[in-house]
Amino acid sequence: MVHSSKITLKEAVKFHGHLGPWLVLGLLTGEYALKKLKAKKYFGLRMKVSGANEKPKSCFIDGLQLSTGATYGKGNIQKIEGGRIKVYFYNLENNKKINIRFKEGFIKKLESLRGHKDSQDFAKELYKTEPLSIFNLSPIT
Repeated sequence: MVHSSKITLKEAVKFHGHLGPWLVLGLLTGEYALKKLKAKKYFGLRMKVSGANEKPKSCFIDGLQLSTGATYGKGNIQKIEGGRIKVYFYNLENNKKINIRFKEGFIKKLESLRGHKDSQDFAKELYKTEPLSIFNLSPIT
């Protein structure tokens, strides 16, 4: 499957400064949540991100901001303490919500990457990945 993101890897790198898998994971996650919740980009959703407190995991938040348009300045993204990365998304118009976490094996693979080249190569492949192959989802409520 070719990734159909409106955000290209080139645009993501221009914003973030380099290509890495946590950035791409944020892109995929945000796009998926917008689509599933039928939320409007920029102002239609609010999110809380857990477990992305340190580099490189914190790069995940830049991907979320790019893909959803949520920003710290608008106050519709919040970073909360937590061990594992999880994201709680809320559609502000219809009050639907979804929680997304990641399959344990996938996170272990990300954490095992060594060096910039390995990370870049993995990020390029991840960009083409079907999101459901890496997500654990709560039902939309």
